[in-house]
Amino acid sequence: MTQPIAPIARKIPHQLTTHNETRIDNYYWMRDDSRSDKEILAHLTAENDYCDAMLANQKPLQEELFEELKSRICKDDNTVPVKDGDYWYHSEVSGDDEYARYYRSDDNIGTNKHLLLDVNALAAAQEHFELGDMSISSDDKLLSWASDLDGRRIYTIYFKDIATDKLLNDVLANTEGQVIWAADNKTVFYVKKDPQTLLGTQVYRHTLGTPQSDDVMVYEEEDHSFYMSLSKSRDESLIFINLEATETTDTLFIDATAPHSEFEPLVDAIEGHEYDADKLGDTFYIISNDNATNFKVMTATKETVGDIDQWQTLIAHRDNVLIEDIEIFNDFLIVVERELGQIRFVIHRGNESYPIEFSDPCYYACLADNPEPESTSARIYYSSLTTPGSLFNVDLTTTAQTLLKEQKVLGEFNRDDYESQRLFVTSRDNEQVPISLVYKKSLFKQDGTNPVLQYGYGAYGITIDPNFSFHTLSLLNRGFVYVIAHIRGGEMLGRHWYEDGKKEHKQNTFNDFIDISQYLIAEKISHPNKLFASGGSAGGLLMGAIINQAPQLYRGVGSHVPFVDVVTTMLDESIPLTTNEYDEWGNPNELDAYNTIKAYSPIDNVAVQAYPNLLVTTGLHDSQVQYFEPMKWVAKLRELKTNDNLLVFKTDMESGHAGASGRFKSLEEKALEMAFFINLCD
Repeated sequence: MTQPIAPIARKIPHQLTTHNETRIDNYYWMRDDSRSDKEILAHLTAENDYCDAMLANQKPLQEELFEELKSRICKDDNTVPVKDGDYWYHSEVSGDDEYARYYRSDDNIGTNKHLLLDVNALAAAQEHFELGDMSISSDDKLLSWASDLDGRRIYTIYFKDIATDKLLNDVLANTEGQVIWAADNKTVFYVKKDPQTLLGTQVYRHTLGTPQSDDVMVYEEEDHSFYMSLSKSRDESLIFINLEATETTDTLFIDATAPHSEFEPLVDAIEGHEYDADKLGDTFYIISNDNATNFKVMTATKETVGDIDQWQTLIAHRDNVLIEDIEIFNDFLIVVERELGQIRFVIHRGNESYPIEFSDPCYYACLADNPEPESTSARIYYSSLTTPGSLFNVDLTTTAQTLLKEQKVLGEFNRDDYESQRLFVTSRDNEQVPISLVYKKSLFKQDGTNPVLQYGYGAYGITIDPNFSFHTLSLLNRGFVYVIAHIRGGEMLGRHWYEDGKKEHKQNTFNDFIDISQYLIAEKISHPNKLFASGGSAGGLLMGAIINQAPQLYRGVGSHVPFVDVVTTMLDESIPLTTNEYDEWGNPNELDAYNTIKAYSPIDNVAVQAYPNLLVTTGLHDSQVQYFEPMKWVAKLRELKTNDNLLVFKTDMESGHAGASGRFKSLEEKALEMAFFINLCD
C-alpha cells in the first residue's frame, strides 16, 4: 500500500525586523484574515486528508471510543431547578439532541412549565452554533439570548416576548453576547465588538423598539489592554462596566433606575490595583489586592467607596491563603479560599466564621447558581478525579449538606475502583510543584509500564483543578494514569505562583512541566515510551515549548488550538486580542521582553532534531489563536524534524477556539486524541 505523502508547504521568505534583528518567516503567506484564499484552504484540506490517511488504522478505535464516550452520557437529563424571583429555571436535554431546552416554572416540580428557548431549533440549520448569554428582563416578561454561528465569538442578540413566544424586531449585531437590563425593562446595555481586533471597547445603550443604528455609545475605552464586560450588583441596583487588564482593574457604574445617566468611576483606577466590587443593600464588598498579594475583603458605603483609604477591612490578607471569590447573602458571606492548592469555603456570619468540609485528597468545588441573597442556604458544585460532578445544597447555619444531584455515569463505573492522589514534585529551582493524578487500582503498576497522559495549561492565573471527567475513564480503563500538572503560570499555590510563571518568568512554566515528566519517569510511574502530554491554547504553547526543549521525554503530544507564533503575534496589534496580552507575555516592542519571548516561542525554536509523535488541531474560525499559527508551525516542523514519527494536523473548517459545538459532536475530537495516544502504546 502506498504511504500517504505529507503536504509540503511552499516557502516564501518574509523578513520581520525588530530591534535591528531580522527573522525570516517562510510561511507568513499562510495568513488570510478573510479565510477565503483558495491556496490556503486547499492546503488545510490536504492536511486534513493526510491526517485521515495516516490515522486510518485508528479509525475503528476512534469509533469505538466515540461510542464509548457517548454511551456514558445520560441522553435524557435536566438541571436542578433554581429559584430566581417569582420563577424556577432549569434546562433539559433528550435523546440525541446536541443542545438543551430552557424552561421556567411556577415551582421546583415544574408546575406551568414554559419553554423559553429550544437551542436545537436555533442550531438546526447551522454548521456551527454557540449560545451566548441568556437573560430575563426585570419584570420577567422578556427574554434575550445571543448566538455565534462561526466560532469567532461575535454574537448577535435577539429578544422575544415570553408570553406570546414572538420575536421582537430588535436585533443587535457584532456584540460580546451579553445584555444587561435596566430597571425600566425597555433599556439594555451591551458591548460592541470590533470585527478585526475582536476587542470589545464600546458600551452601547439600546431602547427596545428602535433600530440598532439609533443606539447610543455611552462609554468607549481607548486603552486596548483592558477586557470589557457588564454586570449588575447583587441587589440589582447598579449596572457596572468592568474593565480588566492583566494587572489593573477599573469599574464604572450607574443607577439601574436611571439608564440615561452617565457612567461614573467607582474608585480611581490605580495601575497594579486589581479588585472586584459588588453591592448588597448599603454595603459594598470588594476583593482587593491593595497591599495584599493574595487579596483581602474590604467593605465600603456609598459615601466611602470612591476613596480607597476609607475602605474597611473585613477579611485581612494572609500570605498563605488566596481569596478567590465571595458570595453575598443578607445574613451570610461565603468566602472561597485556596491554601496549599486546595479550595475551601468559609461562611462568615457576624463575628463567627466556620468552614464547609470535604474529604477527598484533591478535588474541585465552586459556588453554583445562587441568585437570591435572602436565602439561608447555598448551592455548591463539587467534583473530584473519582467523584462525578455533584450539586449540594448547604445550610449556611449548620453547614449540613444535601445532595441535590450527582452526574450520572452510564455503564460500568464504580468510584472505588479508582484512586486519586495529590503529590508534590521538587523543581530544578527547589519549588514544590503540585500534581494531581488518578488511575484504576487494578491496572496500576509502578514499574514504568503504565502509559501516562500529563496535562497542563499554566497561564493567566487559571488553575486547572482536579475535576471528574467521564472522558478520562476510557483512558484509565486501558491502564493510563492521568496527571494534571499544576505548574507556575496558574494560581494553584497563590498569586505568587502566577507571577512566577508569566512575562520574564515564563520559562518556569515549561521547566515545571518537564521536571514533572522527569519525576514520573524516575518514580517509574511512566517511561519515555509511555509518556504522553496534552494541552490547548496557552497549553498548546506549553506543548510547543516542551517538545523543543525536551522532546526525548515524550512518546506523543496533543497540541490543540496552540499559541505557538508568540513573537510575531505579539508584535502585530491587528491580530485579535494582542494588546490585551502584554501584561501576560510582555511587550516585545521592548527589547528585554522581545528576547525573553523569542527564547521560548515554539515556532522560533523549532530545531533540526527528532520530535515526538504529534497531533495538532485547530479551528479555521478561531478568534483567540488564529488558524495560521499552528498551520505555520506544522509546516516548519515538517521542514526540520529528523525522524519519521507522526505529525498530523486537523483543522475543523466550521469551528472556532472552543472546538465543535454540541454535546456529541465534540466527543469526536476527544476520541481522535485518545485513539492517537492509545495506538502509540502498542
